[in-house]
Amino acid sequence: MYLILLSLLTWLATCQCSIEQDTKDCDPLKLCLESTSMSVELSKQGFHREVITTVELSPAVLGSVRVLLVYRWPQGVFIDPYQLASLRDQRDWQILIDSAIDLEEPAQKTSGFVSYVFPTPDDPTPRLLKVTIPIHGRYHEASSVGKTFTSVDIQPPELLLRDDKCLQLKNLEPCTVVDAPCSVDNSSTCSWVKIQQHQHGPVSVQIPVGDRSLVMPVCGGTLLVTMICCVVLSKYMWNHQIIQ
Repeated sequence: MYLILLSLLTWLATCQCSIEQDTKDCDPLKLCLESTSMSVELSKQGFHREVITTVELSPAVLGSVRVLLVYRWPQGVFIDPYQLASLRDQRDWQILIDSAIDLEEPAQKTSGFVSYVFPTPDDPTPRLLKVTIPIHGRYHEASSVGKTFTSVDIQPPELLLRDDKCLQLKNLEPCTVVDAPCSVDNSSTCSWVKIQQHQHGPVSVQIPVGDRSLVMPVCGGTLLVTMICCVVLSKYMWNHQIIQ
């Protein structure tokens, strides 16, 4: 009887130590609520822009902590995978896109897509992570109400953190736990902690669009200019005896 009771107490003590250790291992992630900040801004003009995301981590959460940025892009813009590949040596992050991207499709025939940005795995997680992603506006359907620009809203990315040592993610409330690819290879999914950011709202891209009301005047003007040019050219050829 005493042996059974002693074994039970030993098991409870071991479990308690294990729980305390797991909780301690999650301490770096617990600091995420107070020490992590993120900002998003746009640069350049016209159809070709850059989305610049800056993430600042406290030194207390570095070490084994990994960062993932999840962008949910609207249908009005696209990322050029070939351009990103050509810039691979100029950036310290990797990107995974969840679907194939048609560079020529107009906005109304496409859907949004998701991209996952990971810091380069061979390098330690930097305290200040800056990601600059070149984006391009798609051609939009011409407006029938005289609008010359359309607005495309780009939501801030989701900021996810994880620590391989932290196994008790439920102790990190009120953070939300989500599943996402473990790495840019997309070979498996892992549990990540989603950081709630206080963002004022999306950033907007103004993209030029055609005016449908100008279709008839433009077509009529083009036809008239073409006919005039044909008459002038024919008269010139006749006067100079180019036509026998």
